[in-house]
Amino acid sequence: MPRYFFHIRNNHERLDDLDGTELASPEAAHEEAVNAAIELICHRLEGGWYQNGQKIFGSSIEVIDEAGASIFTFPFAEVLSRG
Repeated sequence: MPRYFFHIRNNHERLDDLDGTELASPEAAHEEAVNAAIELICHRLEGGWYQNGQKIFGSSIEVIDEAGASIFTFPFAEVLSRG
C-alpha cells in the first residue's frame, strides 16, 4: 500500500509528518486529510479561534506521496463548505 504524508501548513510554517500513513488510494488520503482537519479545528476551537496568533481556518494540510510528489493541499476553510 502507498504511504502518504500529511504536512500541516500555517502561513509560512510547516509541521512535517515524518511517519506517514499507508492508505489504499489518493481518495483515501483525501478523506484522511479532511478528518484530520476537522479534528484539529475542533481541538483548537476548544481553546479559542487562534493558533499561535493566526486563525485556524488559514491552515491547510499538504499531502505528499512516498516519492515526494505533492498530491493535493486541503485548506481547513473547506471544512466549512462540506455538508
